[in-house]
Amino acid sequence: MFFLGEIIKCILQGKVRFNEVLIQMYHQGVQSVLIVILSSLASGVVLGLQGSITLQRFGAREFIAPLVGLSLLRELSPVFTAFIFSGKSGAGITAELGTMNTHEQIQATRVLGVNPIEFLVVPRFLACVLVLPILVVISELVGITGGYLVGVYQAKLPSAIYIRQTIQSIEYVDFFSGMIKTFFFSIIVAWVCCYQGFFTKGGALGVGQFTTKAVAMSYMAVILSNAVLTMMILTVWG
Repeated sequence: MFFLGEIIKCILQGKVRFNEVLIQMYHQGVQSVLIVILSSLASGVVLGLQGSITLQRFGAREFIAPLVGLSLLRELSPVFTAFIFSGKSGAGITAELGTMNTHEQIQATRVLGVNPIEFLVVPRFLACVLVLPILVVISELVGITGGYLVGVYQAKLPSAIYIRQTIQSIEYVDFFSGMIKTFFFSIIVAWVCCYQGFFTKGGALGVGQFTTKAVAMSYMAVILSNAVLTMMILTVWG
């Protein structure tokens, strides 16, 4: 908590290096887009196929569109994208900071009178918080497209009906509930990965161990926080 407090303190005091934030947003976001697109498209297709087969048993095949759209917006896209982001960008953050720490570069910044949290951690933390919601929106759009392809070309639903049902079934609460989760996921992933990297020990072997630990802890934290946030959101909004 002290480490997170130091990060927030630097941000509130305006000690943000925006050029570094933009660089980190490119490394964390742009280079993760392709992975998110491919995984989200596959998720949308699988969800559409499973939904089509299941709903067809009950004569409700036309409800594929609401099933795919609501599932992606409320749960699947925020959680799956957070997993992908943790495994790629989160691991990269931990490995970078861990390597700097084991090579005593972090200590060198202190000797030069520069706050290492401000210089190294805050740009990566902010980039994570800004990039993950964008990736989740991309995931939602691509996943819905995957469900659309299945609904129209495999389940033989009219295209106009599928699009209309998707739009009618999705409300503001569905989108913003997913975005609230994404905001907390981004803070959790950034916090865990930056912390593990910043306090890495044990040389090259330690970098690998702390990186693996950071990804595993991020996964568990996302799963547990998702359960808590889902209960809170359903209690408030239903």
